[in-house]
This record gives sequence, C-alpha cells and structure tokens, in this order.
Amino acid sequence: MTPAVDLTLPDDWHLHLRDGARMQAVLPHTAQRFGRAIVMPNLAPPVRDTAAALAYRDRILAALPEGSDFNPLMTLYLTDATSQDDIDRAADSTHVVACKLYPAGATTNSDAGVTDIRKISRVLERMTRRDLPLLVHGEVTDPRIDVFDREAVFIDRILLPLREQLPDLRIVFEHITSSEAVRFVSEQDSHVAATITPQHLMLTRNDLLAGGLRPHNYCIPVLKSRNDRKLLIEAATGGDSRFFLGTDSAPHARSEKESACGCAGVYSAHAAIELYAEVFHAAGALDRLEAFASFHGPDFYRLPRNTLKIRLIREDWTVPASYDFGVDTLVPFRAGSQLKWQIEDA
Repeated sequence: MTPAVDLTLPDDWHLHLRDGARMQAVLPHTAQRFGRAIVMPNLAPPVRDTAAALAYRDRILAALPEGSDFNPLMTLYLTDATSQDDIDRAADSTHVVACKLYPAGATTNSDAGVTDIRKISRVLERMTRRDLPLLVHGEVTDPRIDVFDREAVFIDRILLPLREQLPDLRIVFEHITSSEAVRFVSEQDSHVAATITPQHLMLTRNDLLAGGLRPHNYCIPVLKSRNDRKLLIEAATGGDSRFFLGTDSAPHARSEKESACGCAGVYSAHAAIELYAEVFHAAGALDRLEAFASFHGPDFYRLPRNTLKIRLIREDWTVPASYDFGVDTLVPFRAGSQLKWQIEDA
C-alpha cells in the first residue's frame, strides 16, 4: 500500500501572486493546494489602501480556475504616509487582515516602504487598538550591516523595542531564517508568531554559493548556515503554535533571475505542501505537519480552520524544468528533480 497522510486543507500565510497575466499563470498552483493565502501587497505600484486591496482581490478571484473556493486574504503596504484612517478602513474591511512592514529598500518592490519605524508609531498604535496584525520583513537595510546579520540586527533594533512599546500588537515575523529569529519568537508570548519557508528548511547558503552561483535559490532574507537550518526545522516540526507555514513563493521571470542583478525570490507554489511533507517526513514528524500547515496559522489570525481535507501520497514525480509565466517562463524550486510526495488526484 502506498503510504499516505491526510491533512486538513492547509493555508499559505505568506504569498506573492504578482498581477495580470503573470498572476493568472501561477495562481492555479496555490489554489490547488491551499484554502486561503495572505497575499503580499508589494505590487508596482504598491497596494497602499483598502480600495486598492479590494480591487486586487477582485482580480485574483476573476483569475481563479472554475470551481475553485480559494480565498485570498489581503494586506496593506505600510509607508511613511500611511494614516490612522487607512488603518480603520482596513480593520473595518472583511477581506483586509493585516498590514505589511517593508523597511524601504529591503527587498523586491520595497522602495516605497517605511524609512524609519518611528514615522508610523501612531499607525502602529492604531493597529494595536484595532487588533490588526503587523507582518514584518525583518531585516535592517543599513549598508554597514553584513547581509547575513540583517535579521539578527533587526531583532535588536526594531522588534525588541517594538514589543516593549506595544506588547499587545500582534506581529508575524515573516520568513525567518536564523537561529536568532527562532530564539526571539520562542521567547515571546502568543502575540508573536513566525512563518517559515520551504527553501529555508531545505537549503543553506552552500546551495546558493558553493560551486557556482545558483540564482534560482536566491531569496531575501538570504539562506543561512546549517545550524540555522537545523533550528528552523526544529521550530517547524516541534509543535509550537507560534510557527506556521508561509511559503514566500515569489515568481520571477527567468531573465529577471539570470541577470547581472538577479531578483530575489524562490517560486515554490507548484509543490509547496509536498516540499514541507519532505521536511517533516525526514524529521520523523509527519504527525505534526497538519498543525503547522493547517491549524497554527488560522488560530493566530483568529479565523476558522478549514474543514476540507487533502491527501498526500508518497509517490515520486519530477518537477518541470520551467512553467509559463505570462509571455515569459519561470524556473521553479527543485526544477528537474524528483519530489517524494504528491497530492492525490492533483
């Protein structure tokens, strides 16, 4: 008999979908595997207000495969000019569930982000009162700080003072990559959680740099050491409800990755839950995958858990070398390699 595991339909709590034809190309992968996803607002131009978020949501819904019940959960992109009224309108909306803090210049389409967190102190206070979670890209952009240390420095400079200032603000430390981030979240109360990506559970910086540069493994925050990956796996598989699934799946055209200044982002939506299953199986923790993928996230966001089920079967399949991406192509994570798990009837 083929080994199988049944899961409550999981959710992706950190996803990039892009827009237009590119969004239409990648959306079916997520809709096939997840009931909901937190959709990132770093379009060009960014999704800065509730009206823009709802319009973006309508475009996502219109692009869904026929019969899909996938539910996109929207976010606002914080800037120095975000107002308390913007927060109230978001909190009053059914479909905007959080606000995203991008330090200006930290990652893709982040140039319009917050230049100094003190400039949004009133906004953060209003978010606390309205119980609207803050999602953080947790890296400083100070050019004097080594790229491998930017997450750890962000904890010291931004997160620890913010926790002291606003202890009731719910914070998701997104796509954590370091031992320092695991320790920080583990020491916090239930107001703080973190998402963990498949690439940071499966790769180290050697997979990016050793033997040649591999641009399709390049993401921000960058891959870290073996010890960092070990602690991330322990956090993901350990049953702690403060850690949950967030792919940070980020599609880029092949030409934008394979260039003199390649874009940061790993595309994993084509096999997201299957990749996590590999990690949990290798760790002897398949019995904890459902909580990580399907329970911890909705519980933190105070949303109902999904009721539908999916079945993963242990059966090899080969990831395509590329996928169509509008008029371009994109190279997925683990392109051309075999995965050990697949969704039954996928």
